[in-house]
Amino acid sequence: LAQSDIPVLINGPTGTGKEVLSNFIHRCSDRKDKPFIGVNCAAIPETMLEAMLFGHEKGSFTGANAAGEGFFRAADGGTLLLDEIAEMPISLQAKLLRALQEGEVVPVGATRPVKVDVRIIACANRDLPLEVQEGRFRADLYYRLNVFPIAIAALCDRPADIAPLAFAMALRHARKGATQPWIKEDALALLREHAWPGNVRELENVIRRALLLAQNETAIGAEHIVFDATVRTAMPTANVVPLRAAEAPATVGEPQRLAKVVQLSEARAIINTLEKVGGHRATAARELGISERTLRYRLASFRDAGIAVGGAR
Repeated sequence: LAQSDIPVLINGPTGTGKEVLSNFIHRCSDRKDKPFIGVNCAAIPETMLEAMLFGHEKGSFTGANAAGEGFFRAADGGTLLLDEIAEMPISLQAKLLRALQEGEVVPVGATRPVKVDVRIIACANRDLPLEVQEGRFRADLYYRLNVFPIAIAALCDRPADIAPLAFAMALRHARKGATQPWIKEDALALLREHAWPGNVRELENVIRRALLLAQNETAIGAEHIVFDATVRTAMPTANVVPLRAAEAPATVGEPQRLAKVVQLSEARAIINTLEKVGGHRATAARELGISERTLRYRLASFRDAGIAVGGAR
């Protein structure tokens, strides 16, 4: 995969290491000596994203006192990572599709295309087929990007990775010159039992915290493992609306959007099925006629929307 130039689409929950995998693919490729540029499509204002990606000419818009090359041209010969690709405005997706198909970009304010040689890696934490189905993502762009899809599971779904990742992070974050700490079995047992809502990013925080608490000790024990329990306990009362309350009909003057009504109906069906099968996701997915990955993304989207969906395993 690394030796080819085909687009790669990496899908997985937030914090699972999609950018790390993208960088690894680049470093194993023939483009490793060329730029690797990561762009978070959700972090750049919609009005600026086109100019930041494709560049712009001097005077093409207010404040454009000098020409800008844009990320595509900056990554020429190398790899361009488009993170949170599902957040890209649909109006801009057509221009991205042309850049992928033709290997050229047209800077804002320019009339002639500029050739670029860039390998594209796109990352998403949403269910892109569902986004296509609901009209939020272009089908032609999805099929152009989906040449080699990679799905990264949530950390709680791959417990065998927890110990190797924990040791790797302990080595990475240990103080220079200090004895490399060992992680005791009781600490590893705690790590394996945790739900990891923040995935690999949360694991890294826990290990860095454990290193600080262990100080000059030669091993990290269970007493050094501290999870973000306070944050997680506060979420249901602070940010999450219980489903029953969210289902209440809108009062006069407070119309509900159709998308919200559909989402609540879908959430109700999924929660009822999960309760029926004892919270087992794989069984619930089979009952609902969807893949377990799709179910996982639906549950995540409900939580993002502030709908309490309870536990699932």
